[in-house]
Amino acid sequence: MTKEAAGTCEPNPLGFEMAKWSIFFILILTYILVYFHRMAPGVVSEFLMAEFKTTGTRLGTLSAIYFFVYACMQIPSGVIADTLGTRTSVVSGNLVAGIGSIVFGMAGSFEMACAGRFLVGLGVSVVFVSIMKNNSVWFHERVFGLMSGLTLLFGNLGSVLAAGPLSSLLTFFEWRMVFMGIGCLSLGLAFLGFLMVRNRPEDMGFAPPNLYSDQNKTQPRPGNWIKNLGSVIMVLRIWPGFWVQFGMIGGLYSFMGLWGIPYLRDVHGLTRGTAADHMTVMLLSFAVGALFFGWFSDRMGLRKPILIASVALYSLSWILLMYTSWSPGLPGYLLFGFMGFAGSGFVLTFACAKEIIHPELSGMAVSVVNTGCFIGTALMQPLFGYLADQTWAGTLENGVRIYAASDYHNGFIAMFIFALLALAASFRVRETHCRNVCV
Repeated sequence: MTKEAAGTCEPNPLGFEMAKWSIFFILILTYILVYFHRMAPGVVSEFLMAEFKTTGTRLGTLSAIYFFVYACMQIPSGVIADTLGTRTSVVSGNLVAGIGSIVFGMAGSFEMACAGRFLVGLGVSVVFVSIMKNNSVWFHERVFGLMSGLTLLFGNLGSVLAAGPLSSLLTFFEWRMVFMGIGCLSLGLAFLGFLMVRNRPEDMGFAPPNLYSDQNKTQPRPGNWIKNLGSVIMVLRIWPGFWVQFGMIGGLYSFMGLWGIPYLRDVHGLTRGTAADHMTVMLLSFAVGALFFGWFSDRMGLRKPILIASVALYSLSWILLMYTSWSPGLPGYLLFGFMGFAGSGFVLTFACAKEIIHPELSGMAVSVVNTGCFIGTALMQPLFGYLADQTWAGTLENGVRIYAASDYHNGFIAMFIFALLALAASFRVRETHCRNVCV
């Protein structure tokens, strides 16, 4: 590439590599905390129920506030990422999430805990779309599927930390101290983001890795974000990815992030630590699977058939959970690992969305699809608690409601129906052969 082709950008391969991976590192540390907040309520659920005297429905609502706010913010997050850039999104997001986590840890009432959870959800809601935008700008498009998988792999380390390690940490520290400490860490990452993160390679004097031959004549109007957003929403092939995430990840996050540990405790008699170990295996499989599906899809040059296979296997996992004679231990680890691995194929919906929209609007495209995940989870978590409450026999232990296997089965049926919706939607996803079909 000549200097004229790259504008004022000078070729500097080593400097460019150091810059893009340094930025990616800061964003990934932030994303780890996003997943920690997403999954932590399942481990501390008994403390929350005892502390605030909540029913299953109220507990589900407390956890789901994060997802409601996250869902509502996905479209604005895409607009912010495409207009103000990754740096503004991540710095402001870390500040708000850090304050929210501290408020949650200091909460003296259920309402204050809800306010803290609201702020956490508001702050972290902008992070993922910003990372996807960053990946599309700083990395070549041929590795976008791989980078999406790598992002989710590292992000899910936060989920893993919110399972077994958090359970162990709670034997030494009160849950309040843990959340206040995480809040302080978010504030520190906001400062690092301000110092190191930049929106585009051009901002640091580097040439962009992706140049399209007809990009100039198809360039969206930069100042008219409302029109650009409307043009994204009107692309009908965006929406199957939304419904895949709504049905598949809505149920999976509800189980991993809230109801899985209480289920293993109430029905199978496991301690919190052992139940958290089962969730850890599930979360690790989810993380590794995201990397695998992203890499395998890029390698095969296909999106749609791999996505369909993933959703079908995930739907099968609910049948195995409900109707086979499995037991905790190795069979349970295998079952939960299988469920987490199969569910991780949803990562391909981001690539499918990005590849049917102009590159300049990739943040909005990803945010539209990603909204389905959080609307699904926000509905499923309290719905699961409501269904369990309807047949609850009144059993209490230290102020915590104990549900029977039949109570949980009602929620599992709902999750399976969600999974079938995702399976139907996966057949409507457009095949892009791992390239942008817009330019």
